[in-house]
Amino acid sequence: MPGSLLETLRGKRAEQVPLWLMRQAGRYLPEYRALRAEKGGFLDLVYDSDGAAEVTLQPIRRFGFDGAILFSDILIVPYAMGQKLEFLAGEGPKLSPTLVDHALLSLEPVPDRLSPIYETVAKVKAALGPETTLLGFAGSPWTVATYMVAGEGSRDQHATREMAYRDTAAFAAIIERIVDVTVGYLEGQIRAGAEAVQLFDSWSGSLAPREFERWVIAPNAAIVSRLRERCGDVPIIGFPKGAGEKLPAYMRETGVDAAGIDETVDPVWAAANLPEGMPVQGNLDPLVLMAGGEAQDAATRAVLEAFAERPHVFNLGHGIGQFTPIENVERLVAFVREWRG
Repeated sequence: MPGSLLETLRGKRAEQVPLWLMRQAGRYLPEYRALRAEKGGFLDLVYDSDGAAEVTLQPIRRFGFDGAILFSDILIVPYAMGQKLEFLAGEGPKLSPTLVDHALLSLEPVPDRLSPIYETVAKVKAALGPETTLLGFAGSPWTVATYMVAGEGSRDQHATREMAYRDTAAFAAIIERIVDVTVGYLEGQIRAGAEAVQLFDSWSGSLAPREFERWVIAPNAAIVSRLRERCGDVPIIGFPKGAGEKLPAYMRETGVDAAGIDETVDPVWAAANLPEGMPVQGNLDPLVLMAGGEAQDAATRAVLEAFAERPHVFNLGHGIGQFTPIENVERLVAFVREWRG
């Protein structure tokens, strides 16, 4: 029998709201830090399928979340496309060569770089009970492109936004290539055992409305359409962080099954404006989870009340912070488990 999370993503309201947290497999857990120290660098751990499977399972063992999110990174796609990928201590990920000077054609694809990720998915799936949904993911084309063009993350995605205006054809070619690889990548995760997938568009909020239509909505719609053709009705969660008032259009036009919403979105507004009956996921502020106490309880209650009439997957509005106290997560899980709207 499918778990309550999977059924919720398919549009059925559950008596008990299912729960998982973005970045739940990560640095706030002591068992993760211990394994990371043993395995070495971040990319080494991602490509150690036994280690990555263990990281994926750690928060399930500790908290009993309803969903296990694959431990990997959105930059695996450009890595498979042929860019060099490094994670430097204190600096974050670095990609080279940068594509701001049209280096796309110089890249030599390395599709075998995706295979260990599929192995991780298969190992996690074999270890999970039927009550826990296995979630795969990929970065959405706009967000992935911002790293490929600039070679690193940036505060306002200046280099990528400027290139998209200055040389639209070259930038469109980058987006198209990312779409192609992402469809195959998500299909591979699903074939290996992922029961639902999420598209992360972490930097979608930096775009003007017309550019949002072109570089966020259209590419994600292409991924959804092609994935449906290949994989049927596997639920797809769209998470365009920072989309704000453009969120309803994204959800209508991309064809995703569920709306992931960030902490800046008023959940009452989202409940009133998103497509009728669409499942929602979110949207507790990760910082209130870090603060804990009565503020956390009040904020959790507000999210649950806002989405009481919709299929709802409780989650954060973005990834859990590294310094979040374990006891605050335990308190959150207990609160959501006890809630009956």
